[in-house]
Amino acid sequence: MTITELAESVQRTHSAMSQKVAAMRAAGWVRTTTGVDARTKRVALTAKAQRVAWRLAAEWRATEAALTELEAEVPYPLSRVVRDLEAALRRRSFHDRIADQLARDPAWQP
Repeated sequence: MTITELAESVQRTHSAMSQKVAAMRAAGWVRTTTGVDARTKRVALTAKAQRVAWRLAAEWRATEAALTELEAEVPYPLSRVVRDLEAALRRRSFHDRIADQLARDPAWQP
């Protein structure tokens, strides 16, 4: 995939993905090649990454299964908690909430 395709697939900016790819390339996990034009880079796993990819996929499957099992045990699914928290944080950031609490705390005042 190209860096742009990777960024879109995980809903991140091109810049953020480019930084991640550079770090992964430095660590030996991916290699990059020039794409259809000089502005495009294609990213591929190295042999080192391919040797561990099956373990990462197994870990992901186990995580998903454990989450499904956990959600069956509680009346309020974690996936719903995450969506509700995301919506609340879009309305007012965690930073703003902390800043407001500190503004009301006399111990925080100079």
